[in-house]
Amino acid sequence: MDWNDVVKGYEYEKGEYVVLTDEDFRRANVEASRTIDIQTFVSRDSISPYYFDTPYYLVPDKGGERVYALLREALEQSKKLAVATFVLRNRQHVAALMPVGDVIVLNTLRYQEEIQEAPQTASSKKTSAASGRELDMALKLIDEMTEKWQPGQFTNTYRDDLKKRIEEKVKSGQTHALTEPGEETAEPRASGGKVVDLMSLLQRSLEQRGGGAANDGATRASKRKHSAVRRRSSNVRAARRA
Repeated sequence: MDWNDVVKGYEYEKGEYVVLTDEDFRRANVEASRTIDIQTFVSRDSISPYYFDTPYYLVPDKGGERVYALLREALEQSKKLAVATFVLRNRQHVAALMPVGDVIVLNTLRYQEEIQEAPQTASSKKTSAASGRELDMALKLIDEMTEKWQPGQFTNTYRDDLKKRIEEKVKSGQTHALTEPGEETAEPRASGGKVVDLMSLLQRSLEQRGGGAANDGATRASKRKHSAVRRRSSNVRAARRA
């Protein structure tokens, strides 16, 4: 079936449909389908990250460059986001407009009903608190691993590795055979039900980053309290992604 043969319709009774065309969607609200309507302004940190969906570069129409530049500069200086509504692909969206460099980025937002309730964790229930030594170690790790954000250094290496694996199977003639998965490494994994010894991960990360003598005290303290740390860490579980 050709894509051009597909139509949109609304079932108003069992087995009875009204066919809707692109013109019908446009005429339902002409202004909404042509404009981005700013509804309010909010602080930049007031929208939780899980509301953000898809970013788009927003560019001005011919003759609208001055207003565009004014809005971008006003958002930049006020440290605010503009919350707006608009229609895209026959669906109304809510979005946040934010200045990024010399342009305005429109990032569509998920609606409240699309957000799942956050899971209850040990920390959210206030049943477990990190000790001063544990927190110092975590803060030290964060400090040593902090650097300027360089998005270009992160690439999809898994895709390249998978492609190599496919090429290997093709060369070896394993184009139709099913193979059993190999044994997993002993590294901790984020799987539901398995407890991760968070302190051992922090300590290993610090050692791998060459902390040397500066980390010796933390290392000895961690070894002396290892069993207690494991018990305290037993409530920290690796959460499965929703």
